[in-house]
Amino acid sequence: MAEEVLYTAGDGVATITLNRPDKYNAATFDMADEFRAALARAAEDDAVRCVVLTGAGKAFCSGDDVEAAWGDPRMADTMAELAGPNPPLTPEIAAMLDLSKPTIAAVNGVALGIGMDFAIACDIRYASEKARFGQLFVKMGLMADVSGYWRLPQLVGPSAAAEMLFTGDMFDAAEALRLGLVSRVLPPDELLPAAHDLAARIAANPPLALQRIKEGLRRAAGMGRSDLDDLARFVGHGLSELFASDDHKAAVAKFMQR
Repeated sequence: MAEEVLYTAGDGVATITLNRPDKYNAATFDMADEFRAALARAAEDDAVRCVVLTGAGKAFCSGDDVEAAWGDPRMADTMAELAGPNPPLTPEIAAMLDLSKPTIAAVNGVALGIGMDFAIACDIRYASEKARFGQLFVKMGLMADVSGYWRLPQLVGPSAAAEMLFTGDMFDAAEALRLGLVSRVLPPDELLPAAHDLAARIAANPPLALQRIKEGLRRAAGMGRSDLDDLARFVGHGLSELFASDDHKAAVAKFMQR
């Protein structure tokens, strides 16, 4: 079975590549496990001082794989956890937020749903001219994850974030740049070299200072990391109800017909 996440490291930079190009890097339980393992590997390697996240092929991450993920037997455990008294943060998002090393998303194509969450959980975002973004949860009769309420308004402002969440509309890289979601838009063949160049410049700096700066940015953003547990509880209980709703079932049926 092919690896669903690739990991390479050198010169102070680790590159994590979501690797289901035939499925536009749609997320599965196995991908989630491999992604967390890659983040842990980067965290534990003192030689790694910066992490670049990208996708294989034409996409960054097109969201959950509706058939492979939601049809996975492990989904039952997830649903039970969401309905429990203290639903946790999505593990991949928690691992990204807790990583003490700077992260750069090189968004090479569509970044939708949890794929967009992966991008906004990074510290810096570069985008290909072919990148497209969308918080599509409402289109599936669901609510956004914690990232949509905490991180997204920090980046684009409350009004723009609300518009994204309420409409589920997709938007291109130029709009992402205008909104401040990404800091650079580049031709496709220049994206990864530019991200790696930035990562190398970051990695050349003292690692403890980088960790302190990253923590300072996080603490200054408003709600602290420790406060997110309450938001995760709200999201978990909301998703538990929405996954069981007729609205969600109808939205999925419409999606599958398409």
